[in-house]
Amino acid sequence: MELKRISAFSCEGKGGNPAGVKITDRLPATHDMQATAREVGYSETAFAAPEENCWRVRYFSPEQEVLFCGHATIALGSELGRLYGAGRYDLVLNEASISVEAIKLDGKSWGAALLSPETQSTLAPASLQKEILSVFSLMRENLDLRFPLSIASAGARHIVIALKDRSILSEMTYDFEALLKIMKRDELTTIALFYVEKPDVIHCRNAFAIGGVYEDPATGAAAAALGGYFRDIGWMTEGSLTFYQGDDMQMPSVISVDITPKKGESIRVSGETRLIATQENSQNRHA
Repeated sequence: MELKRISAFSCEGKGGNPAGVKITDRLPATHDMQATAREVGYSETAFAAPEENCWRVRYFSPEQEVLFCGHATIALGSELGRLYGAGRYDLVLNEASISVEAIKLDGKSWGAALLSPETQSTLAPASLQKEILSVFSLMRENLDLRFPLSIASAGARHIVIALKDRSILSEMTYDFEALLKIMKRDELTTIALFYVEKPDVIHCRNAFAIGGVYEDPATGAAAAALGGYFRDIGWMTEGSLTFYQGDDMQMPSVISVDITPKKGESIRVSGETRLIATQENSQNRHA
């Protein structure tokens, strides 16, 4: 089937995070998927093929394979819905099994919700904290100390850094090559910087040097990991969070996160999607 370009976690038909989606009868060879992802140029492209009663899924960034990608899963879910109808689709990843629900919205638009892999979080080692803060030119006084700098995961590992002021988040900058080296060494997928506006309203930015992309406009995997992290530290043990991301990139994105009380349990991550027009795709690739 034709490769689709779909923006996940869009906001009222705008913004979101572009992903490639390729659904085939059989998955292509690994080197072919990697080459396609590099050609598409988005932070991730999802490849899916039917396998017994589920779908086998692999994700590739322009630089390497990624174990799990939230926004590409949301994009994939919406495309499965367009092709086969609303409902639940079971997905088998390289190291986990999850599900995605295709949701029909108003008119011709679609959204999707995924249930993440299990979550866990742990305090980042002091040496790693020091390295990461240095790369981002951050000092301890820039941090919101209610939220310890940690490694959080929900199918992929992320560093999570709480900032005490929205303006600090807006000014995010970092040494790309230095961060890339750390991320490769410690097997990190993104660095998630966030600011808590209200207990249930979070503003985020995600550095994605390991994928060859400076910043992701919406990161479902990191949102799931953050949801598990908030549960682990007791900030929210049950309920819903709204994550706003991409505003500083002029690509507004909204991610809804639902948390259940049991530690480690899957996090539900949902959002709307939109198909990307050919002209917009050309502009995105040459930006």
